[in-house]
Amino acid sequence: MSKVVKFGGSSLASAEQFKKVGDIIRADKSRQYVVPSAPGKRFQEDTKVTDMLYACYEQAENGKEYKKALAAITARYQEIIDGLNLSLSLNDEFKTIEKKFKEKAGKDYAASRGEYLNGIIMAAYLGYEFIDAAAVIFFNEEGNFDADKTDEVLSERLSSCGKAVIPGFYGAMPDGTVKTFSRGGSDVTGSIVAKAAMVDVYENWTDVSGFLIADPRIIQNPEGIDVITYRELRELSYMGATVLHEDAIFPVRQKGIPINIRNTNAPDDSGTWIVGSTCQKSKYVITGIAGKRGFCSVNIEKDMMNAEIGFGRKVLHAFEENGISFEHVPSGIDTMTVFVHQDEFIHKEQKVVAGLHRLAQPDAIEIESDLALIAVVGRGMKSTRGTAGRIFSALAHANVNVKMIDQGSSELNIIIGVADEDFETAIKAIYDIFVITRI
Repeated sequence: MSKVVKFGGSSLASAEQFKKVGDIIRADKSRQYVVPSAPGKRFQEDTKVTDMLYACYEQAENGKEYKKALAAITARYQEIIDGLNLSLSLNDEFKTIEKKFKEKAGKDYAASRGEYLNGIIMAAYLGYEFIDAAAVIFFNEEGNFDADKTDEVLSERLSSCGKAVIPGFYGAMPDGTVKTFSRGGSDVTGSIVAKAAMVDVYENWTDVSGFLIADPRIIQNPEGIDVITYRELRELSYMGATVLHEDAIFPVRQKGIPINIRNTNAPDDSGTWIVGSTCQKSKYVITGIAGKRGFCSVNIEKDMMNAEIGFGRKVLHAFEENGISFEHVPSGIDTMTVFVHQDEFIHKEQKVVAGLHRLAQPDAIEIESDLALIAVVGRGMKSTRGTAGRIFSALAHANVNVKMIDQGSSELNIIIGVADEDFETAIKAIYDIFVITRI
């Protein structure tokens, strides 16, 4: 048995948290490879080190005094080093950082130093080998992740060391310039390392005990999810569930490596298992509910639309030529509705409308704003009759008007569109019908 363990920023925010992480790693000899994030918040009003680095670099880039800000970052790390009683100095590292900031090495370089420095401390604390992610994780000339080169180099590198720390969040461009993933990208690094090392499990440690059926900010004490499939997680992550970076799924999914979401502050909790497929039935018909606000719908009407070859292509081209992606496209015989992100659409709406008239020549166009989309996801829906009916019944009982409903052919999820003002009411109604009053 071998494992990759990734720890989030809240798990590594202080020396006290570092000690918890050290105990977790040492408790299981199979935890061979460690992927740390940058230190997160120590308390509610605190600032994440990554944000401190962004702010510090911005001052340097604009020619402003930044040494005071860099000293505050240095103090954050020194506090951890002192708390762990390590005989470790990061002075040379901070001299290099100061020099690179003067040379305007870029925001990606600045942000990546949070994970880089935490990785050095973690390796010293555990007695593990330190591997700079810039030496083993690569992006191509276009700035896209180079999976093949990374897998080849990283696999060879890991095969020569039994235990190692690889910082999350960043890699290198072909010219050696540091390039970061999007925020939360340490999750992706953990998945990449798990794939390259061909481990048995990828443990992702954070400050919650796995995924919950619904957002705890909307549902009080929602039930947890024991097992979820990659496909279910993909749907929920896309619609706003944020425990795990959605791109972290793909590398391990290719190799059938399960992910286990665990809680650093409650290490005995089993957390949530994310798997390729399973015969285990979910506790409820649904696995989870997630949603996003801030959508609008563009409804296009045209008589005999269904008989006009290429009509859908013409409609979508009007959005494409304005750089707008669509979310869902439900349609009828004479109507077609395109759901888009309102903040992307609002500044280009008249250009899109003009394009629709020019390309598709519709009879009428109607735009509705301030909508929300809710995804009801669950592998159990496929074998359960009446799921959509129960959703409609629950929403009708809660006086929520359904603007749109779209079910994929896989029967894995149902997407519901509602007015933004009904968003939380709708989620509560759906949760109640499937979880609270479960048959």
